[in-house]
Amino acid sequence: MEQKPKRTLTRKHFLRAAGAGAVLLGASGCGPTNLSPKPPGHPPRDSGTNVILVIVDSLRKDHVSAYGNDWIQTPSLNALAKESLRFTQAHPDAMPTIPARRAIHTGMRTFPVKAPAWGWRSIPAGQATLAEILKDKGYGTFLVTDTCHQWKPSMNFGRGFDVFRKVRGQVSDRYKDPSVISIEEVRRRYIVGRSGQKARQYLANVQGRKSEEDWFAPKVFMKAMETLEEARRSEPYFLVVDCFDPHEPWDPPEQYVDLYDPDGYEGKEPLADRYGKDDYVTDRQLLRMRALYSAEVTMADRWLGNFLERAHDLGVMDNTLLIVISDHGHALGEHGYLGKPANALWPELTDIVLFVHHPEGKRSGEESDYYASTHDVAPTVLGFLGIEPPRPMDGQDLFLLLDQQREPEPRDHFTLGYGNFVCCRDEQYVMVCRYNKTRARLYDIRTDPQQTRDLAEADPETVEKMFEEYALKDAGGSLPPN
Repeated sequence: MEQKPKRTLTRKHFLRAAGAGAVLLGASGCGPTNLSPKPPGHPPRDSGTNVILVIVDSLRKDHVSAYGNDWIQTPSLNALAKESLRFTQAHPDAMPTIPARRAIHTGMRTFPVKAPAWGWRSIPAGQATLAEILKDKGYGTFLVTDTCHQWKPSMNFGRGFDVFRKVRGQVSDRYKDPSVISIEEVRRRYIVGRSGQKARQYLANVQGRKSEEDWFAPKVFMKAMETLEEARRSEPYFLVVDCFDPHEPWDPPEQYVDLYDPDGYEGKEPLADRYGKDDYVTDRQLLRMRALYSAEVTMADRWLGNFLERAHDLGVMDNTLLIVISDHGHALGEHGYLGKPANALWPELTDIVLFVHHPEGKRSGEESDYYASTHDVAPTVLGFLGIEPPRPMDGQDLFLLLDQQREPEPRDHFTLGYGNFVCCRDEQYVMVCRYNKTRARLYDIRTDPQQTRDLAEADPETVEKMFEEYALKDAGGSLPPN
């Protein structure tokens, strides 16, 4: 097969591709990147190859235009897709936030997770993190994040990072005094949980915002731009940008909301959802919730684009491997559920985005249906850099797919765990059940890709086969008790 000519992800190429998808958003006064003329970027330094890893929390694959969505505005990700290898069958090893990140940072599976924490625990002391490995090889290591769940030193997510920059105030981070917000006011204006205290804390944290730059996705990516300037003085470097948006709470600026709910809305705002059945909200409230989530996606996309444009201006993309990945999705009523309940393992939760951009442009604009996962990130980075991990990792080196010389170890299926549920998938079927094989669901995804017709009762043999050959085998022979 004829090889494509090598091409780096230049600022010109990126802006051209991003601008093509930004007509509507640009018309509202918030385009994806700063299109004003700037001086040419600096030439790349000849001091090693760098790595930038961007994690976007709760970003559903079906809400990104590059994956076929024709109404969500994600011009920056679309532009990146044209210059990257895009994985169409990427899924988390385990979820939610902490289990997925453990896999990303260590290259080790967290499935099967065990009670009572169900994977929500620190990175084990015996597992080396990607930052530790690269730091030992002389890399400067930097982490910028507003994902506050990983901030406790005991969680071990700071291991190996020279610089760990936190953007305070997300969700229920005890950043500011919540008493400045009346709980009665919270309950009057918002659809909240039983107590409303989490919403109260969040609203206190964000009180006084004046411009778009005061929202979290902008703050994270602006801080990442500052950190990138610093990292360039420590080349080679490993920079992780971990953005919690579009995770709830959802309260994006109005110019983004108007893209998806232009007729206005009256009533309590669904600042967040209650994980479980969606029967507590009206149809209009559900539509509003979807509009707010979509608006958060577009805002995060815009500021990711600003960050990537800055990277182009600095000339770092010529010698930098870039990986953009989400950790899981979020249910918005498609199967009668909201949020991330463990039993709701449908595509809206299990299908994630994954882009890998090679600095020489290898396989730009192409796609792969390899069953990629969160625990493949670390071995892919190390494979690209030619670094052997101190211990074997569970994940596969996806760089082999970009190198076009070898294939990773074949995968004819994938499994993922969440709580005491497991999801198994191959080319024909998806099977979901509890660890004890109860509450099984089975779907033929060739004829039913949205997984609406449950075949488990009619085809128990396939349920049994997938449980034995996929779930149990990948769990090492047995699953923890429920």
